[in-house]
Amino acid sequence: MITFYPGPSKVYPQVEQYISEAFASGLISSNHRSSGFMHLLEQTIADLKAKLDVPAGYEVYFVSSATECWEIIAQSLLIDSSLHIYNGAFGEKWMEYTHRISHRASDAAFGLNETLLMDRSAVFSRNELICVTYNETSNGTKIPEGFLLDIRKKVDNLIAVDATSAMAGVILPWENADIWYASVQKCFGLPAGLAVMIVSPKAIERAIQVGERKHYNSLLFIRDNFLKFQTPFTPNILGIYLLGKVMQQVPAIEEVDAQTRQRAHGWYTFLLENGYELVVENTAVRSDTVIAVRAEKERIAFLKNAAQKEGITLGNGYGREKDTSFRIANFPAITDEEIAILKAFLVKMAPNGQNE
Repeated sequence: MITFYPGPSKVYPQVEQYISEAFASGLISSNHRSSGFMHLLEQTIADLKAKLDVPAGYEVYFVSSATECWEIIAQSLLIDSSLHIYNGAFGEKWMEYTHRISHRASDAAFGLNETLLMDRSAVFSRNELICVTYNETSNGTKIPEGFLLDIRKKVDNLIAVDATSAMAGVILPWENADIWYASVQKCFGLPAGLAVMIVSPKAIERAIQVGERKHYNSLLFIRDNFLKFQTPFTPNILGIYLLGKVMQQVPAIEEVDAQTRQRAHGWYTFLLENGYELVVENTAVRSDTVIAVRAEKERIAFLKNAAQKEGITLGNGYGREKDTSFRIANFPAITDEEIAILKAFLVKMAPNGQNE
């Protein structure tokens, strides 16, 4: 099957060989306090920071999932409250999860096709954490260019960003936020079971101020160990090994970003030219990594079934668009040849072709 599912999505084919190499190396059976693991962790972090152009002062941690990052942030970084800015299901889930832990989360939801602008009249508590979903996987939107910088210029608050379906696929404005996180089963082209969390010196200062150490995944406890290139719990050593190998393999993020944006432009042009309706009408907020296509419920079911018969997996819709959309992953691991196969299928099934 050729998969365009937007997570878990296609894994780089080289990962098969990397798994064999990991087994042969003995590292995946090693103690996570051993010198071998510590070297692996140190090298993987260094390669990730180099390839993704992460600022030198930002620290990198590995945890189990983006969902765990919600928990870490709520436990270890909240003082007053958190404000969640979102327009889709995953941003809303982050807010709801945080509220269950802290009881101090509020939302600033906005419309699917709305060009989000900083509210110049907004007044924030100095200790309020601003939470933003950078790329909404559920509906194929992204925040507009410059939005995080606009917040940064107006307020001095900590900013946390869910970059799950963007990190490793496009250039991210690291210094315009303080906490970034993403699972690896999307743009990283890896199996699920690992997440990357990147934090600024300012976020570390906040964690020290909060002083929370009650949980196995308290941020300070994680940091204490990662500074020694260790982990506070038995980690996903295979996942870290594979991440390191993929970071060595992929081009610098500038090159990846250019390819992602070029492909996204090609996808949107192609779909419109062939009579498909896009979920996101506003070009300023269309995602570069997740393309969402809308149709009637019966038509969506027909297209997904027809694609399966031809060896192609389309992404299901999600949230409010669950039954009336399908999603196409535009992740780096997907090849031009695979894109051509899907486009040929969609031409054959184009709405104006009446292939029902």
